[in-house]
Amino acid sequence: MQNSKMKKVMAGGISGFFNGLFGSGGGVVAVMFLRNIIGDEKKAHASATLMILIMSIASFVLYALYGHIDWQTGFKLVPGGIIGALIGTFALKNIRNTKLKKLFALVLVISGAVMLFS
Repeated sequence: MQNSKMKKVMAGGISGFFNGLFGSGGGVVAVMFLRNIIGDEKKAHASATLMILIMSIASFVLYALYGHIDWQTGFKLVPGGIIGALIGTFALKNIRNTKLKKLFALVLVISGAVMLFS
């Protein structure tokens, strides 16, 4: 297998592992890999969404089989999640790459701090 193909398979595997472990957390890792693979910040974020969708379907099936899903709460969050996703998608095309990187980093730092100290 070519070195480039091996790196992509490994990036997918690592992203998938974290997606399975943390829910959609694999998308954060996917963005970091895709930045280097694609070279375009916006395309990396958007392409990570494709990866998250497919990885999440695979994880979802197992989560459901193992009884780890709170269906009631999940369905209550879906409408707001769809609205937020649409707003975020429209915002992506209007934000500069440098600001997108900084915003992404800020979200990661805040998320990390909340998890670390809660």
